Amino acid sequence: MNAIDDQSSDWASRVLASLAPLRETAARSSVTLSEVAADDLAAINDAAARLTDIIALNNSEARHDRLNLIGAIKGYAEMLYEDRDQLHPAIVTSLEPLLAAVQAQTATESQQATFNNSDEEPGFILAVDDAPENRDLISRLLGKAGHTVITAESGQEALDLLETQAVDMVLLDLMMPGIGGAEVLTFMKSDERLRATPVIMISGRQDMDQIVACIQAGADDYLLKPFNPVLLQARISAGIERKRWHDREERYREQLERSERFIRATFGRYLSDDIVKEILENPEGLKLGGDLREVTIMMSDIRGFTSLSESLPPEQVVALLNRYLGRMTEIILDYRGTIDEFLGDAVLAVFGAPRSEGNDAQRAADCALAMQAAMAEINAANVADGLPELEMAIALNTGKVVAGNIGSERRSKYGFVGHEMNVTSRIEDVTGAGEILISDNTRQHLSKDYETGESRSVSAKGIGEQLVVYPLIGGAT
Repeated sequence: MNAIDDQSSDWASRVLASLAPLRETAARSSVTLSEVAADDLAAINDAAARLTDIIALNNSEARHDRLNLIGAIKGYAEMLYEDRDQLHPAIVTSLEPLLAAVQAQTATESQQATFNNSDEEPGFILAVDDAPENRDLISRLLGKAGHTVITAESGQEALDLLETQAVDMVLLDLMMPGIGGAEVLTFMKSDERLRATPVIMISGRQDMDQIVACIQAGADDYLLKPFNPVLLQARISAGIERKRWHDREERYREQLERSERFIRATFGRYLSDDIVKEILENPEGLKLGGDLREVTIMMSDIRGFTSLSESLPPEQVVALLNRYLGRMTEIILDYRGTIDEFLGDAVLAVFGAPRSEGNDAQRAADCALAMQAAMAEINAANVADGLPELEMAIALNTGKVVAGNIGSERRSKYGFVGHEMNVTSRIEDVTGAGEILISDNTRQHLSKDYETGESRSVSAKGIGEQLVVYPLIGGAT
């Protein structure tokens, strides 16, 4: 037997010897005990009987069992002493030698220290230990502090419970038959759902390597048996508080994610994904102001729509517009354009802001061709519903504009201002039905693979110089 085993064996002998006065007192006919006190005394005697059987055994498992049983005797004796005002004076006097013996090897608070702290928020705790007296003792101790305790007698039972029970903390015995505490700890810390649950390892093994291994594996703390109940309560309180903070942070994160999804779903109906993303990622971008950007501007509308709207019932006008604008919106967003305005049947979109991809003119041209191609599908649906066919005109122009938040602190929009916006509007005025007209600036930004028609000069109202424009006929192949 080594020095550590000698020490635990001597300690067990002293604990057993100190029990004699308590047993003699409890046996007197003049001494009465409450049902709870009688149960605690019976648990002490049962643990003492088992301790007597293993006191002389010489192996590490026996030492572990000795410490378990001493811890059980200590816990029940301390609970008896806490209720000393309700005990016969002779019982209180005979408890004191036992308490002195079980506390002899540990640094503890005074016997008057209380385990219950009414200021602490109670938790839902899983206690895992193969020794029934330890499970009962922990349940009793923690129950007195207001905690709800469930127990497991093996690592496998603990894992089964964790599959269905959400707990605030796990008290985990290290040495158990079958799946041990270290394996349960490893499983918990590898499971995303359980990783944040605090774990306190409780063991009679005073092995520094084992303690370090458990802490490195994710254990929040490591207590040696027999544990001090006041110290255990302090560790539990700290662990539960950390768990509460983690749970609050998780709820807050989930609320933020729900809010972000709501913002994207709601404002994505009115703004392009790029603008919504810019707002969410850079809230400072909401401030008024802007910067100079080179962009390609698109303006389109339905030719003859004013006369159509005057000759159709309002519900048919809305049906025509929704079908047309819905399809055009899908195409523009597919080509990562930023929709600035819907003005009746007109659409104003910009490619290159708030973010430029370096091929903004090309994306605008491809988008315009896709929009014109989609008109056949739209008109087929209109004819099927007894609605008139539509013809669209599109103008593209490339140049520098001021892009940013325009308006007031109470009401603003992400918009574009500058001379090139007026130029695009003038080009759109002279674009024919079913035609795409692009400015010379836009044509210079496109590769030679794009097919364009003969150039023509346009005299635009309010613009001194002649505008050179080209019909866009086909895209790059």
